Order: sequence, then C-alpha cells, then structure tokens
Amino acid sequence: MLKSLLAPAAFLYKMGVTLRHRLFDWGILKSEKFDIPIICIGNITVGGTGKTPMAEMLIAYMSQMHRVALLSRGYGRRTRGYLEVQCDSHYRDVGDEPLQIKLKFPDTLVVVCEKRADAIRRIRTEHPEVDLIIMDDGFQHRYVEPKINVVMIDATRPVQHDRMLPAGTLRDLPEELHRAHYFIVTKCPEHMAPIDRRILRKVLIQVAYQRVYFTRFESFMPQPLYTEDADPEPLAHGREVIALSGIGNPGPFVRSLRERYRVVEEMTLDDHHIYRVRDMHALQALLAKHPGAVIVTTEKDAVKMTNRAKVPAEVRRALYYQPINISFIEDSATDFLQKLEQDVRGN
Repeated sequence: MLKSLLAPAAFLYKMGVTLRHRLFDWGILKSEKFDIPIICIGNITVGGTGKTPMAEMLIAYMSQMHRVALLSRGYGRRTRGYLEVQCDSHYRDVGDEPLQIKLKFPDTLVVVCEKRADAIRRIRTEHPEVDLIIMDDGFQHRYVEPKINVVMIDATRPVQHDRMLPAGTLRDLPEELHRAHYFIVTKCPEHMAPIDRRILRKVLIQVAYQRVYFTRFESFMPQPLYTEDADPEPLAHGREVIALSGIGNPGPFVRSLRERYRVVEEMTLDDHHIYRVRDMHALQALLAKHPGAVIVTTEKDAVKMTNRAKVPAEVRRALYYQPINISFIEDSATDFLQKLEQDVRGN
C-alpha cells in the first residue's frame, strides 16, 4: 500500500534523474576531464554500501606508489566551500567520514568541497605533488569525468528488485551502470552460492571490460575509544552490549555484534547523526539499566564522540568502537588492486 502511494513521487524523481543524465549525454551540462587520474567510488542507492572502507583500502594500497588525495563533498557539514581536513578538525565542519579517513591516514591530503571540479583544480595548484585523486561518492555527480568508476553494490538490496526513491532505495538509474569499470558487491553471505554470483554478474555487466568482485565486511575486536578510562582487558564473548549506530544501514553492524556478544539494547539513529547532550543522557540511562554492559558503536560514530569534555565519565569508561574492513571472497583483493593500479597508470 505504501509503495503504491509513493509510486507517483518515485516516477517524478526518476524523470528528473533521467533528464539530468540526458543533459550530460547531450553535452548541455559539461563533464570535465583532468590531467590527473581520478578514481571515483560511488553507488546508486541510499544507505551504507561500504564506500568509506573501500576508500580506506585504496588509500592504503595506492599510497605505496602514489601521492594520494581524498576528495569528498563532506556530507552533513555546517560549512561550505573548499576545506582541507586536519586531524583536529570538528566533524561538523568537515563531515564524519572525511574526518575518520584523516585520522586513519594523517599524511594523506583529505579535502571536502561540494564543487568537485573546483576542488580538483585547487588541489592541482596548491598540491602539485599529488598524482592520484580518490573521489568519494561522485558517480552521480558527472561534472567530473573520472578515469575509473568503482561502484559499490549492496548484495542484500539487489538493484534488479529495487525501486527509485522514495518507493525504494535507488537514487540513480540502473541503466547508468554502464559507466562503471568495477563493481564491488558488498555484504555477501558467508556461503554465497555460485548461481547467485552468476545472476549478479549478468545483471551488472553491461560492457565487456567491466569486472565484478564479491566481498563481505570483516569485523574486528571492539576497541575502547578512551583507552585511559576503559578496562584494559578485551571484551569477552557473551558480554552484555548496547549497540549504538548512526549509519545508513545498521543491520550488518548489529548482526556482527550478536554473533559475539549479548546485545541488550539497540540505539539506532539517523545516518550522519549529530550527537547532542540528550544522546549522552540516553546512553547514561541505558548503562544504569544495564550496569554490566558496554557501548559498542561504529568507527563513523566514534569520531563524533572524541571531545572528552562532552562525554560523561561513565559513558567514556564503557564506550568502544568496532573496526571493520572489506574482505574479498576467494582472496581476490590482490587481483582487484593490481588491475586498478594498471588502469591508473594506463593511457
């Protein structure tokens, strides 16, 4: 019933997206090429598909051969224009994901700017040493024509069964997937049947050179955000846990916690949530209700709670974050990264 009611809005949205793409295809809106390799990491759906872990993987690998810059719009920030992210930047000024990346790779230039082409020109002028730009979430943007498009696909929400916003989660047309060079299918089940992979390959591949890789998220032992306040012992399996998340798709995060711990409460917030005093009070109340529990959150949420003065002592003692990375099925990460590097160096 709800999807039927949303269908007219989804149709209008689809018409608007289609018209915009045609304006680029006809040359009325211009895509700009640059004399520096640009890898764009994007998707065609709303919600988390793993763009940030993929950006981190590419920075870690490509920095061995290149001087890399990461360019992001800085979604949800209260500032505008070109900003270079510093390790002491506030997440509300630069965005949570760019700050997370900068804290992991302090020697990497991380830039936020809503006008990507202007940002690239400025990087070229002010940082001539940079010879590779990784652009986060720019597949729809199209004002910049990247050398390589890496598109993230959520295996739990197959595009062939999805619908356009607001009736579904598609924010772009599946027909536009012909512009992708690599597809990274994320959140694959542990024992994914070969027939399911063949179906997805058939759905996604529209051009002969396109490649598909299948991955899942690998979760690691939660780490204390405030090491000086936390118990030095690692969390024991079966420990009571309060799952805290403000991400696009919290399901996999919560499921990974349930595999190791006893999740006694879930505090699920909107994506890019801004943490306020009332959230700290809510966490204090949950800890009082479950005195033996700890709070486990995501890396993206953790960067928003690093201001010690604004986090109550009892929350600091109990606050952990769960690191994740992308794990390729059948050990194909090396194949993907090496082929990507060949494309970066190719003409």
